[in-house]
Amino acid sequence: MHSSLFPSSRTVALLAVLAAPAVLAACNNSNDAQPQIPLAAVNELVVLTDQKNSNLRFDNGAIYINGGVKGIIVVRQNASSYLAFERNCPYQPLDTCARVKIDPFVRLYDPCCKSQFSFQGQVQGGPATRNLRQYNTALSGNLLTITN
Repeated sequence: MHSSLFPSSRTVALLAVLAAPAVLAACNNSNDAQPQIPLAAVNELVVLTDQKNSNLRFDNGAIYINGGVKGIIVVRQNASSYLAFERNCPYQPLDTCARVKIDPFVRLYDPCCKSQFSFQGQVQGGPATRNLRQYNTALSGNLLTITN
């Protein structure tokens, strides 16, 4: 018994051949061609009243802390909002020198590949096409918890 409701095996094979280039093109996005930043468990606590964190007393002030893959940058947006980013540059993240730095009150940048990022972690220039990896932040009094 042959039903016209079901495609023949020949039709299914033809559709698979025709769809393959579209599927491969979708998987071959230029962002996907670059390696991803490795994953690392993040659970850090920043005491905002600690003198070593005094740059976080000003909007767009930023500090480095340990954690993540190559460290974390914490940026104060305002008195009640803080952002935390992985220091591992998203452009060629496996390179030894792919490490984002703070240009105080101006930007975040990777001196190795020359990529530049805003204090919101967005690409502003350079070969990087991905934004900085952002971690979760939670403020409770003078304690800032950073997790992923």
